[in-house]
Amino acid sequence: MAERCAWCGTEPIYVDYHDTEWGAPERDPRALWEKLVLDGFQAGLSWLTILKKRDNFRAAFEGFHPETVALWGEADVARLLTDSGIVRSRAKIEATIGNARAYLAIAEREGFDHFLWRYVEGAPLQNRFRAMAEVPASTPLSERISKDLKRAGFRFCGPTITYAFMQAVGMVNDHIVTCPAHDRVARLA
Repeated sequence: MAERCAWCGTEPIYVDYHDTEWGAPERDPRALWEKLVLDGFQAGLSWLTILKKRDNFRAAFEGFHPETVALWGEADVARLLTDSGIVRSRAKIEATIGNARAYLAIAEREGFDHFLWRYVEGAPLQNRFRAMAEVPASTPLSERISKDLKRAGFRFCGPTITYAFMQAVGMVNDHIVTCPAHDRVARLA
């Protein structure tokens, strides 16, 4: 009997995210940056909280266009701190602005998508975990990517956040093998 990954529970927005988005290989550089930013905002919170606020985040950060966000300053931070539709953390908001600048430097040098996907040689790592308890919170690879992101100027991208990001954007397929999405995501690779 097929068994969906237990982490998504039964909340419809979470189930839909699991079934249609999580783990599918994402190659669009702007979408990759958006997911990394949102994973950073999730630090200390549940992903469900962020998922429910995702449209608000997209509006507040003007579609997550790094070229726009990189130009923001203190007035924009102050504006975002009054936006009850997002997580109002000065540190995370300021990090997002800095991360936009770091993103642009990487994008100009080699492309953000190439920067990330080269860690897995362009193809998702295919894990075959039988239970959620087997899925790690971080790996040596997520530690390496985290260090490289930090070296490039990113913040809120520790190894655990980075691994959650890798799972979300399909750099690794961590759907358990009994989950119907495991084989579907594997075929997308």
